[in-house]
Amino acid sequence: MKTKSPSLLLHIRDWLALPFVVTVIIPYLLYRIGIHIVHAQPLWMRIVGAVLYLLGLSMQLYTTILFFKYAQGTLAPWQPTQKLVIRGPYLYCRNPMITGVLFMLFGEGVFFNALAILIWGCIFFVMNTFFFIFKEEPDMLARFGESYALYKKHVPRWLPRLTPYK
Repeated sequence: MKTKSPSLLLHIRDWLALPFVVTVIIPYLLYRIGIHIVHAQPLWMRIVGAVLYLLGLSMQLYTTILFFKYAQGTLAPWQPTQKLVIRGPYLYCRNPMITGVLFMLFGEGVFFNALAILIWGCIFFVMNTFFFIFKEEPDMLARFGESYALYKKHVPRWLPRLTPYK
């Protein structure tokens, strides 16, 4: 029996519930705290921040589209994927969607000269690392079995491979 992929509205809902809150709502609130990295921010920091943010946004959107097209699930843990996505950036690292979010957070922190956003990025990274190790990876192993075990063995969680996984 073929499982139907969730609707575009469910994907949008889950994107708004997770990456949007993590990269827009929380950073905005943290920015209001007003703790700055440097007193006089040079232009190069804004440029680096913008580039990091745009790279992260591109990665996050691309991987969300891959989930929409191939995963038969959304990026949210309450709507888990039914198909293992091993294409595009997933050939190089197991969590490019979260890597994109991290790039967005660090880009925002640098662009807005906001230490609180950079600290939030570090906290988000640690939270996700624990979540992947203790929840997502065991669930993926239960859902996808040997194909996920082999993928996990050869594709790193965070730092990308130099060559695509075959």
